[in-house]
Amino acid sequence: MFQGMDYVYEVYKEMNFSKAAKNLYISQPSLSAAVKKVETRLGFPIFDRSTTPIQLTEFGKEYIKAIEVIMDVENGFNNFVNDINELKSGSISIGGTNLFASYILPPLLSGFTEKYPFVDVNLVEASTSELTEKLFSGSLDLIIDNNCMDSSIYEKVFFCEEHLILTVPKAFFSNEKAKDYRMDLKDIKNGRHLEPDFPVVPLDFFRDEPFLFLKSGNDTRIRADKICHNSRFTPKIKLKLDQQITAYNLSSYGMGISFTGDILLSHIYENDNLVYYKLDNRDATRDVNFYYKRNRYMTRTVREFLKLN
Repeated sequence: MFQGMDYVYEVYKEMNFSKAAKNLYISQPSLSAAVKKVETRLGFPIFDRSTTPIQLTEFGKEYIKAIEVIMDVENGFNNFVNDINELKSGSISIGGTNLFASYILPPLLSGFTEKYPFVDVNLVEASTSELTEKLFSGSLDLIIDNNCMDSSIYEKVFFCEEHLILTVPKAFFSNEKAKDYRMDLKDIKNGRHLEPDFPVVPLDFFRDEPFLFLKSGNDTRIRADKICHNSRFTPKIKLKLDQQITAYNLSSYGMGISFTGDILLSHIYENDNLVYYKLDNRDATRDVNFYYKRNRYMTRTVREFLKLN
């Protein structure tokens, strides 16, 4: 019943027969014939070819779900065999958003590959929603993220704590009112904002300034909304962006105030155009975790990576 599933799954991933055929190194007519053969054997169409791009039929959606279960079982057995080889082979696929893929994962992966040079390492950079989908389907072993993920589906291993900081262009007049709360980048790197007695800045000082927020659904945006709401403060949002680093860079050019994690700030150079302020710890603090799919066999490769970190 599942003969030819690799062909079907490749077409599903691309939703395009031509692209899938190139990936499989076969001709498009051969791929179309192979998929049609599967559909004939099953007695139902898997793809609706009347749309552009093609779509899965209701039957096709269930068939893909079954294929992913089979692939998960196969991957689990292959990973078990790799364990026996004492990490002289094997692979690990880890995903992260731009922030983690750029600043956190590179040194971790470098240390891991130095210890296990024969393990194939795959790093995927994408949005949280895309990474979660890949983790669920089994194409990723781990993702690192600062979002809270469904504990009924995913397990987590704590990595670190992150604190949001208010990042303000130095030229803004509001800094004069907030001068007693001001920090520079050196203060952040030295953990001054973590001192319990260091004061939290009142957001009302910045009532007349423009703000740069991330788009709805992003955890930083959710927390920024909560911080403002709890302070009875309505920010003047000038732009809504996808990435924390983009908001930070625009702040450095005087475009507006942004909410920046101390993970990012600890990895960048001093910027004379910005000043920083501590925010309410309740909503400004979050955990960064490694997540993996619950009930999926965890390879020794993954276990060793988590041990090193």
